Amino acid sequence: MKKHKRRHLRHVTSQPQQRDEGATFEVTIERILPGGAGLAHAAGQTILVGLSAPGDRLRVRVERRSGAVAFASIAEIIEPSPQRIAPPCPYFGRCGGCDFQQLAYEAQLAAKVEIIRDCLRRIARIDFPENIPITPSPAAWHYRSRAQWQYDARRNRFGYFERGSHNVCDVAACPVLVPALEEQLEDLRTRMSEGELPPGATEFQAVAGDEGASLFPPVDEAGTREVTREIAGRRYLFSADGFFQINHELLPALVSAAVGQASGATALDLYCGAGLFTLQLAQRFERVVGVEAHPGAVAYARRNLQLSGATSATVECSTVGAWLKEHASSLAPLDLLLLDPPRTGAEEGVITAILDAHPRRITYVSCDPATLARDLRGLTGGGYNLQSLQAFDMFPQTHHVETVAHLSAA
Repeated sequence: MKKHKRRHLRHVTSQPQQRDEGATFEVTIERILPGGAGLAHAAGQTILVGLSAPGDRLRVRVERRSGAVAFASIAEIIEPSPQRIAPPCPYFGRCGGCDFQQLAYEAQLAAKVEIIRDCLRRIARIDFPENIPITPSPAAWHYRSRAQWQYDARRNRFGYFERGSHNVCDVAACPVLVPALEEQLEDLRTRMSEGELPPGATEFQAVAGDEGASLFPPVDEAGTREVTREIAGRRYLFSADGFFQINHELLPALVSAAVGQASGATALDLYCGAGLFTLQLAQRFERVVGVEAHPGAVAYARRNLQLSGATSATVECSTVGAWLKEHASSLAPLDLLLLDPPRTGAEEGVITAILDAHPRRITYVSCDPATLARDLRGLTGGGYNLQSLQAFDMFPQTHHVETVAHLSAA
């Protein structure tokens, strides 16, 4: 994937020293930054512009400031970037769910690779010389198998939060949902119009499996039922009342990249959830321990291990930091440590505890390049070498990206 070069900015403004909110500037977007905003400069200021494309020439309006950085919205597209397309969703720009629909799909992929490199340079202090391959999603639309919907009973609105607010954007259809969730969305909207949604409910979780959709909280017969999905040769049981990955069609490639041909005596799977990687590791290691803090996820992970017939793996219910502090030394020597933390990354003390455990290899699966870079800085500073990075477009039409990093002891 070619990296976009930084472009020299040309700007015109009749008020070069104006710094008040509401000021307008003509800018050219240089590149996309972590967080999804476009970077521009005008009148000696750094300006971040949401929903923009690299190469756009825009008139922007400053909405707010934080220190020397101005956050702006697009007032006028003077000259669109060649990478800009017409967003197909009628709610784009108002709904807070997608922020990359204005980019052609190849441009989305390129921007995500650049976001990863930016975080590595700025946060991890790593100038990674190798190519960072990115695996596209098998489907750029209708890929999302998990959703969280908001319900405003007073205004009779059902959908997602509006961009930058907690007002509900009333959404009749969502083009990133898989068909089973589209049907569930339509059903809930019908129930809303008929006054059948539970009193006091403000949020609904839904996840799709091979049997249809699971919903939480339940609505009559459309309740929190369990669903299953076969991934990389293993069947997983889960429900809406818990976490499971969003883009199921891309999961086999992600699992293959994370686990690969790894094998040995002992592996540790941190933040294991319902056991996505635990079941795969159990095929290759003599002993596998999964650690997860959410009791519901632990219950599913244990059931999934039982259903798969895996006898070499166990799952512990604990925060990762507390478990490592107490038990990591008992696993030595540790052949592989795999961690797949939430977007906030490893919690305080975990990286230090990992270093104390001295695993031979580390696989870090991340859904946030910034927290990945922060944790990689701790791991590389503690004596590990970053061997490879792979990106996976688990979240098309958004700036989010999944990354798999492999490290080895120096």
